[in-house]
Amino acid sequence: MSAAHPQRAAGLQLLAGATIIGTNGLMVRLAAMPPTAVAFWRMLLAGLLLAALVTLRHGWQPLPRTAWRWLAVPVLAFAVDLWMWHKSILLVGPGLATLLANAQVFFMALAGVLLFRERLGPRFVAGVLLAFFGLWLLLGADWATLPPQYRWGVWLGLATGLAYAAYNVGIKRTQALAGAGRARVPVEQVLCLAAFGSALCLGLIGWAEGEVFQPPSLHAWGLLLVLAAVGHCLSWVLISRAMGVLPVAMAGLLLLAQPIVAYLLDAALFDVPVSPRQWLGLLASLAGIFVAGTRGRATLPAQEP
Repeated sequence: MSAAHPQRAAGLQLLAGATIIGTNGLMVRLAAMPPTAVAFWRMLLAGLLLAALVTLRHGWQPLPRTAWRWLAVPVLAFAVDLWMWHKSILLVGPGLATLLANAQVFFMALAGVLLFRERLGPRFVAGVLLAFFGLWLLLGADWATLPPQYRWGVWLGLATGLAYAAYNVGIKRTQALAGAGRARVPVEQVLCLAAFGSALCLGLIGWAEGEVFQPPSLHAWGLLLVLAAVGHCLSWVLISRAMGVLPVAMAGLLLLAQPIVAYLLDAALFDVPVSPRQWLGLLASLAGIFVAGTRGRATLPAQEP
């Protein structure tokens, strides 16, 4: 079998996982809970579900010491990611918050250069310029008239992209180190440990903020469970397995299904008014991210540092 077939299958897996994640912002908004509390329950419930899956299906394997050290990166990065993203969702809406968070593709492409010896060409610079032009069409023309909280939500969304990229790269590296030992460590075990670590960090953040963690109703509990089981466990098992096969920048490119799904759901379900200029800005931003993520024939394959 040629190398193209495993990459094609991995690409479809990652695309499915990214589409699922595109619905997460909607569930966060519908939960009607403080943002850090939603993030805490998402990670705690996801950790419990993944722990049950590892126990029943795979069995626990010892992690090499280097993998434990690298695990701190996705633990901290995803806690910060969710803390900022959930706040951004409540300030600017799920669609725009998810689009802004997908600035991760630029950070992942740079990580591919610095950590995995991948090459970037002029397309990357052109894509960045096109994406920022799209953001200007979406926001820049009205930036001065936007409420301060809305502008704060935009900055939080962009900062989420950096934390998101750190999580993706950290998970990729931790998986590689975990698989280098005598016994193969399942992806679910790495995700489980990362989820529990992020839940602990988010719990401390929420406690410091004075947030109320108790879900207000059975409806909220149901949304949290779906968010943890489907929005996190299923989506990230698919994505993490695929990321072990795909180059870093290609993974970032396919994750663009998230903002597309989120923005369409935002416009359709919440009657968010979208002007023709904003639609053009959305398309330009996505096109820029696509151009930045595509590769020429001279690109080196992804390598571990």
